[in-house]
Amino acid sequence: MLTFNDVNGGRVELTFEDNHLGMEARHVLVVLKYNGKWLLTQHSIRGIEFPGGKAEEGESIEQAAIRETMEETGVTITDLVKIAEYVVHSDSTFCKAVFTGKVMQIDEQPMLHETEGAIWLTSDELNRCAELSFHMKGTGMEIIRERAEEHES
Repeated sequence: MLTFNDVNGGRVELTFEDNHLGMEARHVLVVLKYNGKWLLTQHSIRGIEFPGGKAEEGESIEQAAIRETMEETGVTITDLVKIAEYVVHSDSTFCKAVFTGKVMQIDEQPMLHETEGAIWLTSDELNRCAELSFHMKGTGMEIIRERAEEHES
């Protein structure tokens, strides 16, 4: 397990083992690479980030990952693999499951929620991106990206 502080000073515990943090994940993050490019989205306030969000009532975290990716990017994903979990300790502590998967379909004119749609960046473009969300700047994100690359579609 890795422990570090995020850019906002919150203590983060990151693990690559399932259910190792003692807290159920109800938030999701989808980190996937397709044809050599990362799937990201432009959040209107936070900036460029991987798609994700919260599971709705009665929804599994896998269903949430698929729904959030579709709503934020117009991309339908399948073959989900949970690659990590992390807990952020703050005023409202939460646990997030990190998934990767395969791209099944790309809707060129999606009905979007909270974002401006899919953005596809190479690793170099992502590393140089000046508009990244604070979520993308944590110590663990590089390791999570490395794990996701092992499953590139």
